[in-house]
Amino acid sequence: MIDLRTDTVTRPTPGMRAAIAAAEVGDEQKGEDPTTRALEERVAGLLGAQAAVFVPSATMANQIALQLWSRPGDGLVASAGAHLIHSEAGGPAALAGLMVQPIFSADGTFDDIQFTGAVVGDGAEKPRTTIVSIENSHSNAGGRVWPLDRLEQLRSAAPRYGIRIHLDGARLLNAATHTNVSPLRLCAGMDSVTFCLSKGLGCPFGALLAIPAAAAAEARRIKQRLGGAMRQSGMLAAAGLYALDHHVDRTADDHIRARRLADILAGTGLVRGPVHTNVVALDATTVYWDREELRLRLAEEGVLVSALPRPGMLRAVTHLDVDDHDIEHAGAVITRVLDGKSVRPRP
Repeated sequence: MIDLRTDTVTRPTPGMRAAIAAAEVGDEQKGEDPTTRALEERVAGLLGAQAAVFVPSATMANQIALQLWSRPGDGLVASAGAHLIHSEAGGPAALAGLMVQPIFSADGTFDDIQFTGAVVGDGAEKPRTTIVSIENSHSNAGGRVWPLDRLEQLRSAAPRYGIRIHLDGARLLNAATHTNVSPLRLCAGMDSVTFCLSKGLGCPFGALLAIPAAAAAEARRIKQRLGGAMRQSGMLAAAGLYALDHHVDRTADDHIRARRLADILAGTGLVRGPVHTNVVALDATTVYWDREELRLRLAEEGVLVSALPRPGMLRAVTHLDVDDHDIEHAGAVITRVLDGKSVRPRP
């Protein structure tokens, strides 16, 4: 079975397992776990932040950030397809009490004009916008990466309105690889950054929230409230340190394999949009098949893909546990399954 549903299905490598087993540990909730502290310092330095907090998931990191920079009843500007809107169980509303002010765009990014148009200002009857969240790279937009000029526009526009910027960088290293720009530069001007370990880095667990030092105590208090405090988390933090030492450069391999899969499928009419990172967006509406029918048919042939929130869209995601042979085989299977089906012309 070739699992292309997501990059969270990876399993720890032998080297990572050895690092986990050998980790020095202590009580994380009391600030006594040395390996966790080392990971937090390492990620803070990588992202140019003053502090970082280790949490169980990127979802928790996002939700802590929203609560740091807002009060219930405030407004959140984000792409309509953002992970924190579609895949975090209503967290912005349930946990932070935020009114989502979505921006609709095909690629998950927006410029300063779209941003300012979504901002709601003062007025007793209005949900005042206090935070904007961007996702780089943007999973539900097919792994799209924010253009550097749009990042600069947002960095300039948001402070004029007193609005905090949160970067959901769960796949930040994919964005850095695609742009050949350091994570430090991509995070410049951000008030908080989510950094996930369990996607492109191949860890079994965990994420970090990078923040100013002055916000660290409150972030840890919210983490405690959400049930995120841990005990001997050094065993998990050790996996993150190992991944930062051994799995960063290989992110480029995932991108190469995703582009190869897109090339194999180019003649089928299934691929939608450019392949920036490790996600290949597949438009099932180009064939006379229901999306779920196509997904199940591929699964029967040993290739797993998943659905995107956009109607008719599937995705194939490359990762640590997929090699060149897997990509060639998956491409051949998908092509064979589609063979003989009438393809709808593009409008």
